[in-house]
Amino acid sequence: QVQLVESGGGLVQPGGSLTLSCQASGFTVEYYSIAWFRQAPGKEREGVSCFSNSDLSTYYPGSVRGRFTISRANATNTMYLRMNSLRPEDTAVYYCAALGGVILSAQEMCVMELDEYDYWGQGTQVTVSS
Repeated sequence: QVQLVESGGGLVQPGGSLTLSCQASGFTVEYYSIAWFRQAPGKEREGVSCFSNSDLSTYYPGSVRGRFTISRANATNTMYLRMNSLRPEDTAVYYCAALGGVILSAQEMCVMELDEYDYWGQGTQVTVSS
């Protein structure tokens, strides 16, 4: 059974850091392009970190560039999102996603809709507040 399960969300103070994990099962994440999306209350879902397996590019929109880092650990079939210098506007539900069998840059991936991906998780809440 294919699954992506996020963890690591929670409440953090502004300026703090958090690392989200996404455990994959039923497929090998090493062979997929990967991404993290988020959806804040009243806002559209957006791609915030994308890595393309086809051209090895990474993309971050300006709102998170320099603060967020996407990575994966092939040995444990896990994806990660490291978030530093968190701001109240980073408050959202965060989703991991995987996409295979396409040739797309990371920037192209980040403007796709989450449900265009092959697999995605149920989301984890991140709240940045003092």
